[in-house]
Amino acid sequence: MRYPEPTVGAVIYNPDNKILLCKSDKWHNKYVIPGGHIELGETMEEALIREIREETGLEIYDIELLSLKESIYSETFHKEKHFIFIDFKCRTDQYEVTLNEEAQEYKWVGLDEIDNYDLGGFTRQLLMELRNEKEAKNRIEIFYGY
Repeated sequence: MRYPEPTVGAVIYNPDNKILLCKSDKWHNKYVIPGGHIELGETMEEALIREIREETGLEIYDIELLSLKESIYSETFHKEKHFIFIDFKCRTDQYEVTLNEEAQEYKWVGLDEIDNYDLGGFTRQLLMELRNEKEAKNRIEIFYGY
């Protein structure tokens, strides 16, 4: 692709307030939040709902914009790409995750446990900011170079 690729990602909270991390070959076998590309004609929210259903089998709700990030040819991804990451936080009432071929395993973890996981891309910084809701609430950040 000759243009930046807009993508959506989700920090999904289950009823126990744990978040979903998925281990992916695309991110060098590190844990990331699930998500994917926005298709032509889709809204960001429609893309998020579709991608999460396809990748995890989860139904999500209470969707809120969380952050915007740009990644230009990052070494943390398995291909040379220019991404625009549009990330949301949301909830699910489900615990059972059905992964597609894009992830090899998943974990539900508390934000206080993220230091125990090898996180890919910008995931660590995003989740560390969420640890402090007071700082992260109602704030949209734009990061470059991930």
